[in-house]
Amino acid sequence: MGSPDMTSVSVSFEVRRLLNSLKSIENESSVDSMLKSMLKEHRMNRLSQESDTIRKRIGSLDSSTVEAIVASLRLAPW
Repeated sequence: MGSPDMTSVSVSFEVRRLLNSLKSIENESSVDSMLKSMLKEHRMNRLSQESDTIRKRIGSLDSSTVEAIVASLRLAPW
């Protein structure tokens, strides 16, 4: 982002400049709304990944016996 000799003020100006540039590219009305939409997208991606993982784990239960599922629950570190 800059040289190691940059002060916190110059870093703040550089970050603000970069955020405003990104805001313009994304056609957002403000930096706050841009950051909110980015966070929302990030959270939705994480939820999607988690739901995929859960679906795979549920799918793997189809080939398991009840006894094996109960045994694995007893070993779970809850």
